[in-house]
Amino acid sequence: MSKPAKIPATPAPAAVGDPYLPDSGNGGYRVSRYELDLEYRVSSNRLAGTATITAVALAALREITLDLADTLSVAKVWINGRPPARFATSAAKLRITLAATVPAGAALVISVRYSGSPRPSETVWGEVGFEELSDGALVSGQPNGAPTWFPCDDHPCAKASYRIQISTESSYYALANGELISRRVRATRTTWTYDQPEPTPTYLITLQIGRYVTRRVPGSAVAIRAVLPARLQTEFERDFARQSQMMQLFVQLFGPYPLAAGYTVLVTDDDLEIPLEAQGISIFGANHCNGRGSSTRLIAHELAHQWFGNSVTVRRWSDIWLHEGFACYAEWLWSEHSGGPSADQLARRYHRQLTGLPQDLLLADPGPVEMFDDRVYKRGALTLHVLRGRLGDDAFFALLRDWTSRYRHSNAGTEDFTALAAGYSAQPLQSFWQAWLYSTAVPGLSALR
Repeated sequence: MSKPAKIPATPAPAAVGDPYLPDSGNGGYRVSRYELDLEYRVSSNRLAGTATITAVALAALREITLDLADTLSVAKVWINGRPPARFATSAAKLRITLAATVPAGAALVISVRYSGSPRPSETVWGEVGFEELSDGALVSGQPNGAPTWFPCDDHPCAKASYRIQISTESSYYALANGELISRRVRATRTTWTYDQPEPTPTYLITLQIGRYVTRRVPGSAVAIRAVLPARLQTEFERDFARQSQMMQLFVQLFGPYPLAAGYTVLVTDDDLEIPLEAQGISIFGANHCNGRGSSTRLIAHELAHQWFGNSVTVRRWSDIWLHEGFACYAEWLWSEHSGGPSADQLARRYHRQLTGLPQDLLLADPGPVEMFDDRVYKRGALTLHVLRGRLGDDAFFALLRDWTSRYRHSNAGTEDFTALAAGYSAQPLQSFWQAWLYSTAVPGLSALR
């Protein structure tokens, strides 16, 4: 009997090819878990640690790549406990040449010891990633900021579980995703360990460090806690007074809250341009907590992302309206529920605004530069409002609950949503989707409810 032909090993693709972020993500393997053991010094902005990445090879591999910012230096790499043939970093990639071919289906444990002074990446959307605060640090990962602080497969489809252990000065509070499972104080340093079991994309993993106090937000069946500077506690009580009622409404409309550890609202001691979402966490600046209730819509928006964006995540960035349009519509639903302008009134208001702006954006494919344009948010919300009018409230909200259940902790695209919606409509929706998703012109006001 002749020997079977040997399957040639090939280098893992250096990126998985999302056209909006062509240099992010890596092929050839699938990650199931990250374990980050980190030490951070606030005064010097110095980060050091080891990332242990559990994965499986999807093809016979002789090379593995990971996304990692050039500001971080790699000291050692191990593959299944052994050193590789070589490794090198360049162009925001860690390239690892294996000592021997790893066959398809083989388990991989990739360990990377690294250090450096992390800083955010400059992008067309502004700075993203690990950022120093005036007295602490934060991470804003969307869409490609995760490699500024740990080596990873940075793609929205690359969901995994996490354990994050962070040691820092004891005068600071350290927050990461998931449940706090231990806190150890040793002399002047404290080590915090968090476990995030639900599958999470890299951009939603966060680290927040500051001089914070914590408190429980009462009145919610879902555990809600606040992490904030002591000086802002009074303002927080005013501005976030209805956080529990928002949670109750969204559970009713969107389905069960998707995360076992509950929900955390963090307010930094610095001002932030916009709030930030992370898995199980929303991050607001001190300017969003002023005691005047001026951030109510943002509070609703960030909470809604726990369903739309964090649990159900886009398969590709061109479908970003499935995050931002849905979260924007949640703002309108809260306004309607809480005695403010109705969703219909807000739809008409923003329809007037959109018709006065350039009509050169496809909602289903806005392009990388425009994917966080406010028109994506408002037109996405308008699309949902018109769909609600066509389906009726019972069918529309049943559709949303089906969506969050069917794709819970998974990835989906526009074509998945339109296919699912077809089952809730007595009439064909093709012309509706063509007008709202695949045409640049804003449909006329008569199309509203």
